[in-house]
Amino acid sequence: MEILESIVNFFNGILWGKNLLVYLLIGGGILFSIKTSFVQVRLFKHMIELLGEKSEKIDGNLSSFQAFCVSTATRVGAGNLVGVVSALSIGGAGAVFWMWVVALLGSATAFIETTLAMVYREKNENGEFIGGPAFYLKNGLNKKTLGFVFMGTGLICWAGVLQIVSNSVTESFKVAFNIDMKLMSIILVIISSLVIFGKKEKIAKVLDKIVPLMALLYLGAVFFIIFRNINLLPGVIKLIVSEAFGIKEGIGGAIGVVVMQGVKRGLFSNEAGTGSAPCAAASANVDHPVKQGLIQSLGVFVDTFVICTATAMVVLLTDGQIIKGLGGMELLQVAFNYHIGSMGKIFIAIILFLFSFSTLLGICFYGQVNVEFCSNKKIYKNLFKIFALSMIFLGGLHQNIFMWNLADLGLGLMTIVNFIGIVPLRNVALEELNNYEKIYLKKNIKNLKLFTK
Repeated sequence: MEILESIVNFFNGILWGKNLLVYLLIGGGILFSIKTSFVQVRLFKHMIELLGEKSEKIDGNLSSFQAFCVSTATRVGAGNLVGVVSALSIGGAGAVFWMWVVALLGSATAFIETTLAMVYREKNENGEFIGGPAFYLKNGLNKKTLGFVFMGTGLICWAGVLQIVSNSVTESFKVAFNIDMKLMSIILVIISSLVIFGKKEKIAKVLDKIVPLMALLYLGAVFFIIFRNINLLPGVIKLIVSEAFGIKEGIGGAIGVVVMQGVKRGLFSNEAGTGSAPCAAASANVDHPVKQGLIQSLGVFVDTFVICTATAMVVLLTDGQIIKGLGGMELLQVAFNYHIGSMGKIFIAIILFLFSFSTLLGICFYGQVNVEFCSNKKIYKNLFKIFALSMIFLGGLHQNIFMWNLADLGLGLMTIVNFIGIVPLRNVALEELNNYEKIYLKKNIKNLKLFTK
């Protein structure tokens, strides 16, 4: 085990310690933002309009909104709580600023990868759309082997994330309700199995109910806290900006930690560029690939600028009253207790369960899509489901720092493999965007190159 930990730490040192992923994500985001003329800003209003657009329902495939909910379920999940608090604990308030930067640029990356997933997706033997990085690496670049590599790196990442998320739930329920962690792990596995042992569409149906509910509950509580502490808000914003550029600590090594934590946890939360979300988006039934690309771009905004910022505000609006040295869910629970009293830890336990459960289901959806890339045989899908449930159970028993490192490694490797596909194929997505803007948005529907793949 020590040898494995050393190997994982070695590669994480290269990917994250040397800021390789920071350069890749920010560089890629800048490239795609420029090439699309900042589509994430220009068409932001249109993105919101598309979210409410009804699409024809085809058995086995998802509506555009359902695909948004599946991908948002993993974006707006435990990472918005655990990841943000971790970034604040290590990188300070300045890490929030760099999470914003990653989200702004990453939304353009999300647009490119999702549009490509729609263009190069396939239909399985059941007539269901399936797609994602593995498919555009195979069909777009003729590199099927890289598709298998993406699937392998995804399994590494998801094994870590499933355990992290599960542990967050069991720990919070132990603190809030004194429920034994082993018992809670069993309950979580049973509830998860009831959903995932069915069609992928079943997962989507559950998530399009959970995602809006959990977002409304959480944001309602946060807006109440912000309103009560509105006088502290300008100071918090100033703190975020000043620490982002090392003004408080002085320019030097400290700013590197701040940037890295913001980028790492921003990526862990919004997933832009990792290739995960396109696995769900490709299942959507829309008449043009750009539509789903824009909707997934909006998902990054929702994740970081709304949910992640809300989490950060709860902690930072304590006016320095939170004891330094706290981290993880303990810090967030203490922050909520500070604002709303003893109900804080109970509220967080419930919210974390909803966030985490949605993440678990979203990952199971992603995994099934990638298993289908290798084989459509039911036995392999069931083996993945058993693997996922095993990770959920093991993670719920005790905290394992190694799993955080494993998730970071898998996430980094997924991103690199995904970028091997989206950078050379970017012009395909740009052509689709050009077609969409010139024809569809001008209402010249009869000349629209409808999406038929």
